[in-house]
Amino acid sequence: MLNNKDLLSINELSENEIISIINNANNYYHDNKIKAKKKVLNNLTQINLFFENSTRTQVSFEIAGTLLGANVVNFPLNNSSQSKGETLLDLAATLNSMNPEILVIRHPNSGAVQLISEKVDCPVVNAGDGNHEHPTQALLDILTIKKRIGRIDNLKIAICGDIAHSRVARSNIFCHKKLGNEIRVIGPKTLIPKDIDKLGVQVFYNMVDGLRDVDVIMVLRLQKERMDGGYFSSEREYFHLYGLDDRKMRYAKPSAIIMHPGPMNRGIEIDGDLADNLDKSVITMQVEAGLAIRMSILELLLKKKIENV
Repeated sequence: MLNNKDLLSINELSENEIISIINNANNYYHDNKIKAKKKVLNNLTQINLFFENSTRTQVSFEIAGTLLGANVVNFPLNNSSQSKGETLLDLAATLNSMNPEILVIRHPNSGAVQLISEKVDCPVVNAGDGNHEHPTQALLDILTIKKRIGRIDNLKIAICGDIAHSRVARSNIFCHKKLGNEIRVIGPKTLIPKDIDKLGVQVFYNMVDGLRDVDVIMVLRLQKERMDGGYFSSEREYFHLYGLDDRKMRYAKPSAIIMHPGPMNRGIEIDGDLADNLDKSVITMQVEAGLAIRMSILELLLKKKIENV
């Protein structure tokens, strides 16, 4: 059970709650396959509202709810009143009248998910809001690290690339800080926010120094849809300086693992062969962990509801 009604930010979670989510997610692995022990959300309604395009996250939440027995509804936003100018507050009131047990929301504007959560009675899960946060991604990354490395503390974590536009980076920074890990951000000055060191991270502007002796390398997607100017001269130069390849990997620990939230831009953010190297890359493992984490969160947020059924 979690202390808050909603999951909007990693900052709302204590270290113990993070560990509880991870441990509960581990319960869904049976013979290295993800299965529900029982239909704990039987006859409860889960509504997914994705105001931004998504593949991994939306499908993952849909499968997670279905495996747990929920009635999963994907709200058709392209054909909804939102496309006709309805406000978020009116939408929240409409949804609340439908009495769902849980809402999963992605929105392009930071803070929009919290605004809706304040106007509905049921728990709300933030599936990504603007540049703000993506808490379930950070949690699935932690689960992946635990399954591959065997621990989630005393680690050196490097987050590389488009830090400025990344909600994944923010959530991971908050999460690893709570776990006591050393966090480094690496990228061009144009893609690293000013004063980010105040979040307790070390800032590097070159890969050689930043990757030295790290345990985990998180490569971020270049979010061109959020860029309104020239942040780097060319994709070719970006890959040469900041794209992850075998040459740069040599500076990390020999046992270092590679992560990416997807979708990947091969040959720009990461070398394609390196991304497919299962001795180093845990990118497909992250997708699997995402399903387990989202099942865990749905169950824990609805624990009281389940117990009263």
